[in-house]
Amino acid sequence: MIAWKFKLWRTAGAAAALGLAACGESGIDAGEGGQGEAGPPAQGENGGARPATGGGEGGEAATGESGAEHGEAGVVAAYAGLSGDQLTALRIQHLRGFVMAAAKVVEDRGSFSGEPADAAVLVQQGLLEVYDPAADQFGSLDVTKLREAAAGTNFTRAEMVQRLRDAQEEMSRAIGDLDFDEAQLIVRMVDISTGLYQHVLVDGIADPIEYQHSMGAALSAQQAILLHQNVLRQENLAAFGRATGELNRFVALWPAREPPANPATYQQVLVQGSRVRLALSPYL
Repeated sequence: MIAWKFKLWRTAGAAAALGLAACGESGIDAGEGGQGEAGPPAQGENGGARPATGGGEGGEAATGESGAEHGEAGVVAAYAGLSGDQLTALRIQHLRGFVMAAAKVVEDRGSFSGEPADAAVLVQQGLLEVYDPAADQFGSLDVTKLREAAAGTNFTRAEMVQRLRDAQEEMSRAIGDLDFDEAQLIVRMVDISTGLYQHVLVDGIADPIEYQHSMGAALSAQQAILLHQNVLRQENLAAFGRATGELNRFVALWPAREPPANPATYQQVLVQGSRVRLALSPYL
């Protein structure tokens, strides 16, 4: 099971750092963790016709992966400047990325299927790194189904698939209660995916855990544009078509649930993420 073979997923260290992040004391300098070439700036995006839904004071420190061992500066930037429903929507969608990565791992592809226990570990990571440090900031989300999936290390594949499906349905319900800017949610998820990808390639070797976390965020961004396509189509059909195409090309940079022999470089992910943002600019 790959999830236990690499890093033991920073259990104690992450928990300690996340405790600081939840208190707004992440102590991560914007220049650490590769922020010099991190994803596009996440602030000042509301210059278009849409009103600014991300306020000033709720996003002083991104909880979740922003407090992990590398600093995850790109993730911090993605949360910057958000408050209210916009911040809650991003928290839910970020958590959803871990569930989507788990679903990708366990999907039935014959002899290439991943183990349910690997999927359970990914959900555990999402709860630890995204939900637990800010559990009171997820709106009406009920995490019962997520915790069931996280505990399912001995589930059959069918049992795990059903738990993950139930968890996603609950997240769809909770995010549906919120009033937020759909395009902002999508570009912030792309920023999270890009920020996480900074740590995928280390000395030419791909870290499968960081790869899956980044992949999940990319899948979550793609899902967000599909779930909100009616609103986005109505507002600007041409922009929606361009954004969908660029986002599909962004997700294609993760061709499999584990790093391929020649994974995309961080620069490729960064450039394609910028193209997604440009395509969505009429909405921002």
